[in-house]
Amino acid sequence: VQEFEEIGAFIPQVEEAVKDSTKFMKVVNLAGFRAFKNAAAALENINSISEGILSQDLSAFLQTNMPNTGKKKSVTLGVSDPKLGTAISESLGINVTHFGLIRGIRFHLTHFIKGLNSASMKQTELGLGHSYSRGKVKFNVNRVDNMIIQSIALIDQLDKDINSFAMRIREWYSYHFPELAKVVTDNYQYALCASYIKNRNLLNQEMFDKLEEITGDSEKAQAIFDVARMSMGMDISPIDLLNIEVFAKRVASLAEYRQKLAAYLRSKMNAVAPNLSTLIGEVVGARALKTKGKTPKYGLIYHSAFIGKAAVANKGRISRYVANKCSLASRIDCFAEVQTTVFGEKLKTQVEDRLKFYEVGELPRTNLDVMAEAVVANNEVVKKIVKKENKKKRKLLEMQEQSEEVEMETPKKKKKKKHNEEVEAQNGNTTLEISLNESSLGESAKKKKKKRKHAEEEEEISANQSVNVDSSLIVDDDDEKVSKKKKKKRKSKSNEEE
Repeated sequence: VQEFEEIGAFIPQVEEAVKDSTKFMKVVNLAGFRAFKNAAAALENINSISEGILSQDLSAFLQTNMPNTGKKKSVTLGVSDPKLGTAISESLGINVTHFGLIRGIRFHLTHFIKGLNSASMKQTELGLGHSYSRGKVKFNVNRVDNMIIQSIALIDQLDKDINSFAMRIREWYSYHFPELAKVVTDNYQYALCASYIKNRNLLNQEMFDKLEEITGDSEKAQAIFDVARMSMGMDISPIDLLNIEVFAKRVASLAEYRQKLAAYLRSKMNAVAPNLSTLIGEVVGARALKTKGKTPKYGLIYHSAFIGKAAVANKGRISRYVANKCSLASRIDCFAEVQTTVFGEKLKTQVEDRLKFYEVGELPRTNLDVMAEAVVANNEVVKKIVKKENKKKRKLLEMQEQSEEVEMETPKKKKKKKHNEEVEAQNGNTTLEISLNESSLGESAKKKKKKRKHAEEEEEISANQSVNVDSSLIVDDDDEKVSKKKKKKRKSKSNEEE
């Protein structure tokens, strides 16, 4: 860009100059261009740009084509997304600015790049836009509409089958009890009554409570008893009654399954398309999701309650209005990150106000005011839902932490068990040691006895030896006495001789 003022870009004359290709080409020159390798690379780059992330392809392109900057020369990069600009400046250190000149570059892109025409560029942009939109709609297992398509198709088939089976059971059981069909008109209740009554001749007062529970009306139950006494039906064999009973139970079970399937359909519609189901109901909304083919002659929303309330002259106008609101509700359900029913309720009030306008002439509120209120209310509901989800996540984390702590504590308990086993082993060892000590004590006692005997024998021997020693000492004393006498005699003899 040679020179371009950001403030002057908003002047009408400058905007007209930007639209002129000759004037714009004098201001802007092509410095570098790099085409995407394939559609997958283009989708990856646009996803990263939408999230404000610098992709590898863009980083390599900027590093190769951006001129070197120094102290005297500074370069500023213009981007269309401020988030992407911050990412580029943080990662590559390039000065980035954001202004509306990018729109002119995008508008005159075919003049800058040779071989690129507007038709091929529109096709590539369309394909990239479709793939980008598919990627933005996050896949959620709980929001798969295939289950709704199959459920509504099965409900339609069950309605036909239950109706035909109920007519068959009425014809079959009417041979025996024809008056019951006039008293009980509901197919499900008729099948239950036929399977419970069986033989009308055996109907007694004890069966009154059960019949009252089936029909939900005491007067109906009493009427069944009254007509049973005066019935014009034929008698029937027990085998035929058994077959009728089995078939009636099957019809009743099919009707019960149909009720459960309808509840399942309501829950799935509230999970997948809550605003659409709030606007026109679960069944009509499910039929709108059912097929991609042609709609019926009067449309799928012809059976809606809004069109039934409208006058004949206004049915066409209100049907178009309802179709418009249904398209808005379905788009909100598709792209909303947190599912709420706020927009569906507001759209429903808009349709009701439009009906009043057609009937009475009361002017409804503008769409802008209603949607502004819906946005505020939806933000509040989303905050509450997010808080609840965060609380649930915290509880789950606490439960996981507690379970991990319990798992960490459980091996300690095992160690205690091992300690107990060691104590028991020690006790066993002590018992073994005691038994061994007892045995050793027995052996030591025996040894002591032997030692005592040996000591006694030694004492006897020593005593004998001492006796011998004493006797020897006595003998020695006698010898000494004799020797003294001899000495005295010798002395006396020697004295006499002298």
